[in-house]
Amino acid sequence: MKYVKLGYHCLITHMWKLCLVPLMAVVAKDATRLSPDDLRHLWLHLQYNLVGVVVFSAALIYGSTVFIMTRPRSVYLIDYSCYKPPSTLEANFQKFMDQLRLVEDFDDSSLEFQRKIIERSGLGEETHLPEAFHCIPPRQTMVASREETEQVIFGALDNLLENTKINPREIGILVVNCSLFNPTPSLSAMIVNKYKLRGNIKTYNLGGMGCSAGVIAIDLVKDLLQVHRNTYAVVVSTENITQNWYLGNKKSMLIPNCLFRVGGSAILLSNKPSDRRHSKYKLVHTVRTHKGADDKAFKCVYQEQDGNGKSGVSLSKDLVAIAGEALKMNITTLGPLVLPISEQLLFFMTLVAKKLFNAKIKPYIPDFKLAFEHFCVHAGGRAVIDELEKNLQLSDTHVEASRMTLHRFGNTSSSSIWYELAYTEAKGRMRKGNRVWQIAFGSGFKCNSAVWVALRNVRPSVNSPWDDCIGRYPVKIDL
Repeated sequence: MKYVKLGYHCLITHMWKLCLVPLMAVVAKDATRLSPDDLRHLWLHLQYNLVGVVVFSAALIYGSTVFIMTRPRSVYLIDYSCYKPPSTLEANFQKFMDQLRLVEDFDDSSLEFQRKIIERSGLGEETHLPEAFHCIPPRQTMVASREETEQVIFGALDNLLENTKINPREIGILVVNCSLFNPTPSLSAMIVNKYKLRGNIKTYNLGGMGCSAGVIAIDLVKDLLQVHRNTYAVVVSTENITQNWYLGNKKSMLIPNCLFRVGGSAILLSNKPSDRRHSKYKLVHTVRTHKGADDKAFKCVYQEQDGNGKSGVSLSKDLVAIAGEALKMNITTLGPLVLPISEQLLFFMTLVAKKLFNAKIKPYIPDFKLAFEHFCVHAGGRAVIDELEKNLQLSDTHVEASRMTLHRFGNTSSSSIWYELAYTEAKGRMRKGNRVWQIAFGSGFKCNSAVWVALRNVRPSVNSPWDDCIGRYPVKIDL
């Protein structure tokens, strides 16, 4: 059946080519029968109908001009950088648990709960916590929060600017997303001040949008680049751990302590046609879906205070199921844009058969492996990756980048999909024409997708976060 399906896919995909061959043969055969007299008569006919020829030519030129002027501008990803924290911030399991015991805010039940979560989380021994949590008691101050954010954002941006050799004053658009830390002045203003960006730069600060905000930022930049010609845009994605660490004993609010770690990314985009030749990727699609109208989905990731007034983010036990529903909504929109016609026909025929003949027929799950070579599934946790692997019928290789990113860096929120893309590049797997699907989930509840196509055989950038450890991966994860 595997080879029958493969043959069916090839037949349907190339059907128009197969139909075009006999048509071209007929046209070529008729063309060879034309004599010089036939060609002369055709030329005279065109001369006698000069007005028609001129009108047709003018309409053709006008239509072509309108098409060229109104078609969407291509958005290119020139390069990106992921922040790699220093080894001094590493927090292995033993150090993590020792720190929790020394804090003295957790009872024995909470300590045991966090121990079990961290052991089953899929995180490795080399993830990083901010400097504030290597102190006893933790420094949950505004100063410490700013220090963490500056270290991450400036670290990623410095590396990006060094690799691309771009002048910061050439940047026309800046979008920053950080869900839980939004000081005044804003993080985007902080970047403008640090790098002395130009006065007419368009800046945006996205807050409260969770781990899917990175794709939202890309979608916003895509729209802005349709308006502003010949412009560079930078997207910065990060999350702040310092100010949002939960020091209480409510179980649902303890889970983020065990999963979230330090990380961030900076992405340079352009709509300049001349940048295509030295860009890594071209943006093909962005699809955003929102389940905020459903109360259960709205509250499944919820910032609140516990009974003792301690703030944190609560994760509902229904989170994985809601993520699955949001994914189904997202791929319903994305599928027709990316799936080959063979998969769309199978899905449609199964749907019709289910409606007309047997309500018990299982709906056909399209094979997205025919649409994409690489998958960057948000490394939100082992359960999230497992659920997507099952729902999309992916192999271990397809989710390898996600699992290894979770193991090496933990859940870095909206920047995790960029660590995963960097992993694929570091492994030497990204070839020209390869398609990449970035899938992210966030509070609200949202599922967002970005689709890219590689413009060349992509090599890892200088100072990739995987430079010193890619040879050790993939690793076997024992839970």
